[in-house]
Amino acid sequence: MRLLVLGGSWFVGRAVVAAALRAGWEVTTFNRGQSGPGLAGVRAIHGDRTRAGDVADLAAAGPWDAVVDTSGYVPANVLEVAAALSAAADRYVFVSTVSVYRDWPARPLSERSEVLDCPQDAGPSYGTDTEDGATRYGYLKSGCEAAVSAVFGEDRTTLLRPGVILGPREYVGRLPWWLRRVAAGGEVLAPGSPDRTIQPIDVRDVATFALCAVTDHLPGAYNVCAPIGGATFAGLLHACVAATGVTPSFTWVPHGALLDQGVRQWSELPLWRTFDGVWQVDAAKAQQAGLTCRSLAATVADTWHWLRQSGGSTHGIDRTVEIGLSPEKEARVLAAWHGSGERCG
Repeated sequence: MRLLVLGGSWFVGRAVVAAALRAGWEVTTFNRGQSGPGLAGVRAIHGDRTRAGDVADLAAAGPWDAVVDTSGYVPANVLEVAAALSAAADRYVFVSTVSVYRDWPARPLSERSEVLDCPQDAGPSYGTDTEDGATRYGYLKSGCEAAVSAVFGEDRTTLLRPGVILGPREYVGRLPWWLRRVAAGGEVLAPGSPDRTIQPIDVRDVATFALCAVTDHLPGAYNVCAPIGGATFAGLLHACVAATGVTPSFTWVPHGALLDQGVRQWSELPLWRTFDGVWQVDAAKAQQAGLTCRSLAATVADTWHWLRQSGGSTHGIDRTVEIGLSPEKEARVLAAWHGSGERCG
C-alpha cells in the first residue's frame, strides 16, 4: 500500500505513520517540518497545506492508494487540498471528531445523530463556542467532512470521529497530568463518582483503524471510541497508581461540590465533565468494521513509560499549560469539601 499522511509528525499522524511502516507500507508525509523529526523510512515532503503551489507539487509526487488527513481544520483549505489530490489518491481518510455532533456532549450519540451545519468552503472564523457544548472547532471539522465528501464522493471518503485520544506523545496533557499528579502522592482530588464510565481511546488504536479503513475501503463515518462502559474513572486512577508505583489517597468529590468551588470541567480536572452524553458515544459500527481497543491500563502504563523516557517532550507542541488543577486550588477545594461534613456516596 502507498499511503500519504498529511501531518505525520504529531500525535495521531505520527501513530498512523508508525503503524503503516510496521505493516510494510510505502509512506509519504507532508508537513512543514517544524514539529519535530519524522520517522525513519518515510518519504518526507515539506510544504504548507495553505499554499497552492506546495499542494500542487505534492499531488505531482503521487499516486497513493489513500491519504490520511490528520492536519485539516479549515473547510476551505481542506476543500482545496482534497481537490488537488483527487486524481492522486484513491481514498481520503479524514480524522475528524465527535465534536461535529450537534448534541455532543449533552446526549448519547451514534453516527445517525445530527451534525453541526457548516459550509464546505467556510473560513477559519465560522461557528461559535456555546455553553451547551457546540464549538467553533466542531463546526469547522463538520465543514471539513463536507469538503472531503464533496470532492471524493461518499464511496471514496472515510470520516473518523474520535472522542478523547490518549497515549504516548499526547501533547494536550490530559493523561500526563493525572500520571504526574498521582506520582506526586498525598491526597488527590478525584472528580465525581468512582464508577463514572469513560471511553477514551489509545492513539495507536485510532491509527490501526485508519489503516483498516484503507485496506477494507470503508465508506462513511465512524465513531472511533472505546466501548461504552468499558472503563471507569476509578479504573483510570488505579491504573496511574499501578504505572507510577505511588499510592496516594483519593478523595472523591461530587459534581455539585466541584462546580460550587469553580472547578473548570474538562481542563482543570482532565476528562471530568458532567454532561450525560460525554462518555456515551456508540462506536459499535467501527467495532464491527475492525476497531479493537487495548485496555486503558495498557495505555496508562505505556504513557508513563514514555514520560519517564522522554520527559514528555512534544517538540514544542504543548497545550499542557491549559490543563490541570493547581496545588493551591486543589487544597482549597479539598478543605471546603472536608469542612462541609458531607461524603461522596
